[in-house]
Amino acid sequence: MSIFSNEDKISLLKDLVAIKSVNGNEIEVATYLKDVLNKHQIEAEVIEVDEGRANLVAEFGSSSPLIGISGHMDVVSEGDAADWKYDPFVLTEEDDKLYGRGTADMKAGLAALVIAMIEIKEAEALPQGTLRLLVTAGEESTQLGSKYLRENGYMDDVEAMIIAEPTGDVINIANKGSMNFKVTSRGKSAHSSMPKVGKNAIEPLMGFVEHVIGTFESVNQETDFSSFDFTPVIENFGGSKDDTEGNKDLADLLKRAVLTNTLFNGGSQINSVPDKAEAYFNARTVTEFDNEQMRDIFNQVLAEYEGTGAELSLEMLLDLPPIITTGDNLLATLSKEIGEDKLGTDLLVGPTTGVTDASNLLIDKGEDFHFVVFGPGQTSSAHQLDEYVSKEAYFNFVDIYIELITKYAEGK
Repeated sequence: MSIFSNEDKISLLKDLVAIKSVNGNEIEVATYLKDVLNKHQIEAEVIEVDEGRANLVAEFGSSSPLIGISGHMDVVSEGDAADWKYDPFVLTEEDDKLYGRGTADMKAGLAALVIAMIEIKEAEALPQGTLRLLVTAGEESTQLGSKYLRENGYMDDVEAMIIAEPTGDVINIANKGSMNFKVTSRGKSAHSSMPKVGKNAIEPLMGFVEHVIGTFESVNQETDFSSFDFTPVIENFGGSKDDTEGNKDLADLLKRAVLTNTLFNGGSQINSVPDKAEAYFNARTVTEFDNEQMRDIFNQVLAEYEGTGAELSLEMLLDLPPIITTGDNLLATLSKEIGEDKLGTDLLVGPTTGVTDASNLLIDKGEDFHFVVFGPGQTSSAHQLDEYVSKEAYFNFVDIYIELITKYAEGK
């Protein structure tokens, strides 16, 4: 007999959505979940990693395999709440949709994991194996939570990992890396009527942006990419079953590294020569064009500006490596079998262009590690106005996780 009724499942998600963990305040979510788990005799620890920011770790069991389940507590900003159909922090049901900030990304997935853990514990359905819940802070920004967990040994003995990010009709087994760079240019302010008296910080930075993108593109075009095969999931990226040639071209594009200048700021007044300008870049890395190579390109181009009079400095804001697993393992196989049965649809298995906490948690685990990203919600709804998750999908994933965890433990 289930511990959680459907009403209880909705109530838990409603409470999570009501906690405004927008790029922070995860400690309130962690404390709430700790109390929920403690009521069912599951020991849980709130680990503060920064002011107002915390991870949650809970565990039961005493043998192998040690299965990790993970989700993050932070959500992105709601923007202007007036633009929403409903209050973004009040879970609102309409038809089969549950609206609210973080419903898809990823409080429904997190709630489903917690409920599944409790149901398994209360039913004594894990006669062998250990289940460890790793709930993180800061996934949407610096990933400080998952970084802390890896650096402090919480992943050392984990043999399989399920991350409950929203994946729609896809099971992800790999993700690209992500890097954020900031380049600052210093100059000297002056009145715009006498620009030669000053030193325009924007001009050398414009040249740097063009130069670093050009250098990257040159290397990128000459590199042979094969580690990320998007062919099995090409329909998830706009491909068509009937367009073989188009799908091939799209898959070739997706498997490459990416570098984008995403922000450019300079000056503070229209009639003044700017004394400072900043450019921000996001890179997506793969095995053949990894984080070290991306750093080298920035440092190489920066060095070429030495002695030119430009005052440029480089700062790295994010450095997450690509994660690849083969998917040739029991966890991925069971995820597809159980998922297709519960969801009533075919599931695609392959990589994603996005990044998850796996980029910290799975460092040094290797390509044979048993790993899936698989959870309720459509990626297209994440970070959007009127974000929602299907109520049916949320309920189904509770059942999926229960069966997946118990069958995996039995099979190992």
